[in-house]
Amino acid sequence: MALMVYDTFDAKKKEFVPVKEGKVGMYMCGMTVQDRPHVGHMLAFTCGDMIRRYLEYKGYEVTYIQNFTDVDDKIIARANAEGVDYHVIAERYTKEYFKYADLLNIKRATVHPKATEHIQDIIDLVKTLEDKGFAYASGGDVYYEIARFPTYGRLSKKNIDELRAGARVAVVEHKRSPMDFALWKGAKEGEPYWDSPWGKGRPGWAIECSVMSTKYYGETLDIHGGGEDLIFPHHENEIAQSEGATGKKFVNFWAHNGLLNLVGEKMSKSTGHFFAIEDIVKEFDPDVMRFYLLSSHYRSPMEFSRERLAEARSAVGRMANTFRAVEAFIGDEKPEGSLEGLGDKDLEFRKKVEERVNLFGETMDDDFNSAGAIGHIFDIARDANLFLKGEDTPAKKLVLSHALGRIKEMGDVLGIFRGIGGEILKVEDLPLEARELVEERAKARGVKEWATADSIRTELAAKGYFLEDRPGGTIIRK
Repeated sequence: MALMVYDTFDAKKKEFVPVKEGKVGMYMCGMTVQDRPHVGHMLAFTCGDMIRRYLEYKGYEVTYIQNFTDVDDKIIARANAEGVDYHVIAERYTKEYFKYADLLNIKRATVHPKATEHIQDIIDLVKTLEDKGFAYASGGDVYYEIARFPTYGRLSKKNIDELRAGARVAVVEHKRSPMDFALWKGAKEGEPYWDSPWGKGRPGWAIECSVMSTKYYGETLDIHGGGEDLIFPHHENEIAQSEGATGKKFVNFWAHNGLLNLVGEKMSKSTGHFFAIEDIVKEFDPDVMRFYLLSSHYRSPMEFSRERLAEARSAVGRMANTFRAVEAFIGDEKPEGSLEGLGDKDLEFRKKVEERVNLFGETMDDDFNSAGAIGHIFDIARDANLFLKGEDTPAKKLVLSHALGRIKEMGDVLGIFRGIGGEILKVEDLPLEARELVEERAKARGVKEWATADSIRTELAAKGYFLEDRPGGTIIRK
């Protein structure tokens, strides 16, 4: 089955054919680092990571670009309120992002470019747009004149004649049209600035994304990701900027994830209507959190609730129980032997497992349907439990071990079940820092300081070590 991907621009699924054979260029709009990441942010980045992982599983070499907007109005306002330089705020919350991305098993991008590292590239693009007649300088700013780009609005399905000044579009007297957007903003007193042909200033909101995607991959991207709230005006602006400058198609597949809602309203820092990921991972394991975020199709809206998270925790717990039961049956010695020439019952079970693996791939090929794919992984676990309870066969341990390996393999594709299928380690096998944390946690549990114990467990998870407390002691997995 061919990989079919839904493209927001064409509003349909299309067969995925990359621009460069065997390679994929994917850009993901990253954070504006003004505050702690919230769960809605991490939904977008988890979905992007899932798509990237599956493309790599399919054999593509993926160049994955995820930026940081490290200078903008809100970052400057926060810095002024705290009496620090803007880069102090940006660096603080960039570190926060990486901390929680690591916890949620989000792989580092091929490159994480920052706006302030590409000022000259941004100036060069703005100058190109001005020279080609798409941009004009006015009042110390430089604006993109959307009337010069007739297809503006195609992505969001908006008619250019019906557009009105919106949430991120300031009505400024020296604009030719209220909908023209800033490419370069003249500096105000007390703001950071860079010298440019138009005077001292800084980049507009969307220009950095056009610059970075082109710089690190080329003039046409295979996939551009981000939340559906970015479709208008941010992604519309990116298309106008990029295609105005190059004359070439900017993106072949726009892959927008649905929003994470809280009582019907999207999570947003600007409204204060959100849960910080920092607070949620204190209650729920990061592996459970990631499982929850991928348990719906990435294009579907999700309703955030602790009840849903509790259901996800229960599901992950059921998978862990399967691993425990099968591992206990297999014992410490890894089964050896050939999967060829099996008996009828062993062969029948192995065939079921491989059918589920094939269905997993077919489901993911249908627009990265992680929710359906997870269902096929649980089908293998269910079959394994039934086979485990049945009569013994000559190769029972071998085929069950193979089934667990398949579950782990598919879990790795989605980035889930890290704390279940990983290698079991002894305390003495750990690096010194991790070993000391395990010992500190054991002491905290001994005096019933559960909050401290949970905090240490989360810290160890960020380092790649998962602790599972059992009646006979704590199991450590890599």
